[in-house]
Amino acid sequence: MLETTIGAIRPADEAAMAAARELHGRLTKPAGSLGALEELSVRLAGLAGACPPPLPEPAAVAIFAGDHGVHAQGVSPWPQEVTGQMIGNFLAGGAVVNAFARQVGASVTVVDVGVATPLPATDPAVLDPAGSGPGGSGPGGSGPAVLDLAVPRLVAASVRRGTRDFTVTAALTRDEALAAVQTGIRIADELIDAGAGILLTGDMGIGNTTPAAALIAAFTGADPLDSTGRGTGIDDPTYAHKVAVVRAALIRHAPDPADPLGVLAAVGGLEHAALAGLILGAAARRTPVLLDGVIAVSAALAAAAFAPDAVCAMVAGHRSAEPGATAGLRHLGLDPLIDLGLRLGEGTGALLALPVVSCAVRVLHEVATFDSAGVAEK
Repeated sequence: MLETTIGAIRPADEAAMAAARELHGRLTKPAGSLGALEELSVRLAGLAGACPPPLPEPAAVAIFAGDHGVHAQGVSPWPQEVTGQMIGNFLAGGAVVNAFARQVGASVTVVDVGVATPLPATDPAVLDPAGSGPGGSGPGGSGPAVLDLAVPRLVAASVRRGTRDFTVTAALTRDEALAAVQTGIRIADELIDAGAGILLTGDMGIGNTTPAAALIAAFTGADPLDSTGRGTGIDDPTYAHKVAVVRAALIRHAPDPADPLGVLAAVGGLEHAALAGLILGAAARRTPVLLDGVIAVSAALAAAAFAPDAVCAMVAGHRSAEPGATAGLRHLGLDPLIDLGLRLGEGTGALLALPVVSCAVRVLHEVATFDSAGVAEK
């Protein structure tokens, strides 16, 4: 599946991008007056191979959740049980991501790809990773999933109950990392088949900024001091310890950025690997992916290492307060749409940026040209 997906990813369509730039020059506004929105709409035209590109709707948030063996090293003040408890909150509609999703009309899918603790009982349908359960599209299912804006959905796709402690051994085997990546690809296909016009990345996992920092350092060459942030809020001694943990893991495993699956296995998390798969799956289907914060950026670096042209599908939603996100976006050549000092995760920053993406595309659909409006040009 991974090789097939990578093989389907193509460069941006230069003719569609040229047509979008030409159209912008005829719209009733000064050339370049919409700044970064113009280049964003051009990139989306190149991804779609059409001008104007399709409106990015409906939107679907995929929150991948997992736990981390490195939590045992004291890199987070929060107990690991919070990961599972927050999934219950997502499914009950009580988290920030739910509030933001309701505001912009996005569906929420929560994917258990590696939560360590048993999940609370929930009402939504539970699907296996092949989509064969209730509402799934596999054998025994009742057809393609439906993007339900009112009820968050849980997908049971656990590869293992949390990663191993990467200060002791590799976080995952290569087969486990591959299984997580392929889960992300399947979720992308499922959501797009259900009608999603844009995918938004979400994540949940206590301690997951530590593997994110290690991934970003591995793929960009950044020093761990520059790729590691304070996560959910840690004091100076804990921060110094966290940087040391990341540095020691990189020395121990010496991950090779030319081997993205090996990097994910050595120092990644199951949600990071699955998000990389989601991005690859969307790129193969010529569907934009709106990146959230530092976890998504670390996954995007892995996706770009698998398939450089996957960057064509990526839109940087916001600049996370985590320093590694800025280092990662710089490496990818992406500029974030908003900068609000966010560091929550869940997909919240991506949801806030969604209206910006929609407006960038809508301009090409709805703004009159000088000729059609009878407006004189300079």
